[in-house]
Amino acid sequence: MSTRLNLNPFPRYTLLEGPTPIQHLARLSKTLGGAEIYVKRDDLTGLGCGGNKLRKLEFLVGAALAEGCDTIITVGARQSNHARLTAAAAARAGLRCELVLTRTVPRFEPEYTDNGNILLDELLGAKVHDLPGGANAQAFAEARAEQLKAEGRKAYVCPVGGSSPLGCLGYADCAREIAEQSLAMGIAFDQIILPNGSSGTHAGLVAGFVAMGLPTAPVVAFCVGSQPAQVGPITQEKAQLTAQLINPALRVSESDIRVDGTQLGEGYGIPTQAMLSAVRLLARTEGIVIDPVYGGKAFAGLVQGVADGSYGAGKNLLFLMTGGLPGLFAYRSAFL
Repeated sequence: MSTRLNLNPFPRYTLLEGPTPIQHLARLSKTLGGAEIYVKRDDLTGLGCGGNKLRKLEFLVGAALAEGCDTIITVGARQSNHARLTAAAAARAGLRCELVLTRTVPRFEPEYTDNGNILLDELLGAKVHDLPGGANAQAFAEARAEQLKAEGRKAYVCPVGGSSPLGCLGYADCAREIAEQSLAMGIAFDQIILPNGSSGTHAGLVAGFVAMGLPTAPVVAFCVGSQPAQVGPITQEKAQLTAQLINPALRVSESDIRVDGTQLGEGYGIPTQAMLSAVRLLARTEGIVIDPVYGGKAFAGLVQGVADGSYGAGKNLLFLMTGGLPGLFAYRSAFL
């Protein structure tokens, strides 16, 4: 089995301090009474309160600097984790940052509109453009970049979640990291479980495993933004484009992409009882706090899979914890 993956041709700005750990959740595994559960702690990435988007931003900020940009612009919902980490990465790299945020989630209490990630955006020095829920944030960002160009500046525009093929390379590299850690630990993971929001983390992992010639069937993502019928093709396309950046001959098939819509509930950012229970369960058995929008719903899917026997005794599950903890404070009322 090869874990070699050459990403040297792509400009990169280091934002991580090394591989994130894989931890065994022994008490949780015993409590659930089924599979052995491990967690890949991509929430422990330090900068800007941590999270998975930093892997993508290493390549996006790298490209921005290589192109001589002085500003980075991105888009997202009001409590976007990616926006917060883009602001942190920009501060580290000496770039100006502008965030185009839409009020997509129907939550209007001050804890949601003014706390959590949005508080950190301001602390990190980002300029926030506050748009209504139905606005085209990407079009606004592109127009803003043109406005800055007319002023003699140069902006790099990132898509939602940083999930361009270039950004997805961050998770192709994470696939390599997981493969190397699996070998070092002597553990073959039967399932890798994660949330799928803007598809980039999922697509990047699949592209990385395909590029290394390793099986992709163990990777399954729980949808937190849209239904599987929409998410699956988008993820496959992003994985294909990412794989082709690594090697134009690579192909990602439909069977490489597994998505599950059972934990979506009423939609993006809308709490479910299963999510609330899963967040409490992880906190009370392992002292680990997970976010309510992405990880909480995916973790609820893992818990359900163990409960119904889908992930039985003797199976090794790896949950990819993507961060987003600041967003938890925006959902205080949901946990009351």
